[in-house]
Amino acid sequence: MAWPEALVRARFAAAGVPIDGEHPWAIQVRDARFFRELLARGSLGLGEAYVAGVWEAERLDETIRRLLAANLDRIAMPMDALRRAALATAALWRNRQGRRGARAAASFHYDAGNALFRAMLGPSMVYSCGYWRAADNLDDAQAAKLDLICRKLDLAPGQRLLDIGCGWGSLAAHAARRYGVEVLGVTLSREQQTFAARRTADLPVTIRLQDYRDVRGRFDRIVSVGMFEHVGPRNYRAFFDTAAQLLADDGLLLLHTIGRYDTTAQTDAWIDRHVFPGGKLPSAAQIAAAIERRFVFEDWHNFGPDYDRTLTAWWENLRRAWEPQGFAARCGEAQLRRWRYYLLACAGFFRARHGQLWQVVLCKHSRRARYRRVV
Repeated sequence: MAWPEALVRARFAAAGVPIDGEHPWAIQVRDARFFRELLARGSLGLGEAYVAGVWEAERLDETIRRLLAANLDRIAMPMDALRRAALATAALWRNRQGRRGARAAASFHYDAGNALFRAMLGPSMVYSCGYWRAADNLDDAQAAKLDLICRKLDLAPGQRLLDIGCGWGSLAAHAARRYGVEVLGVTLSREQQTFAARRTADLPVTIRLQDYRDVRGRFDRIVSVGMFEHVGPRNYRAFFDTAAQLLADDGLLLLHTIGRYDTTAQTDAWIDRHVFPGGKLPSAAQIAAAIERRFVFEDWHNFGPDYDRTLTAWWENLRRAWEPQGFAARCGEAQLRRWRYYLLACAGFFRARHGQLWQVVLCKHSRRARYRRVV
């Protein structure tokens, strides 16, 4: 056995992920390229090799959970170390989430086609973690999450709500219809903007194709769901400065974001290249530093384990729809494997507790009303 293969087998076995083993989370290697790809390109090579059919795992989510629980992602394979160092250095000098980069990143993923997202997300068209506390299916979990947000924001008729990164308009529609508020939603995805505008045409909702940094006006409430992951550390303070300028003195801001349990220099290489270019998960320390002297923490709620269940439900929806809805013919096997790897690897990420899901409620120092905590 050559040393690259022996090294990979030993490290994976120590993480509880045997190669060519009998457990459902074991990796079944179909091509010896697997070992070279992993040593040369780390997580990027691991993901690309999976999409290419070089390896398989029956319980891919559990495979990734075990690798992360053993912190194998922190151990750079020999030839991957220089690439990681170069990316970390580049992140210090380049703002990948500037206006041009943000538009390109949004188009890359969110303009993949509304039909595909409808098949995956279901009728709610909500692309963020559901709230499963009292739910036993995805639609109910998403409805519960939308209402949880509205209650945390203490919405009331006549208020103006700014939805930064409004997606397909699910929250805007819910808030306007159930709570009588006027909503401005902004997104950088043309597909989302078209869909959301049509969906909310009969409601006091405006959906714009606009960067949050270009919004003007005054709002009683601000919400951002699943968008802060695209802001980038170089722009965290600018994001909260913008929000502070737009929020009324007695208003509330709710930030719903994935977060890491630690601070890292860059995102996973495979996710960065193939799913969310320029994406970066914040740590709690980064959020706290960015809001200092800008906002006051009213509440910080973590329900990260719910994302494991949400991602698994999305994958089951997509898997069931792939053949009947014609995606197999239009997109091919490699695309299905790419979506499977993305969704189930992320499920493993949350199951390992490396990923969190935070809802943070903030207010200005000028707010005098007492906040009523909602769970």
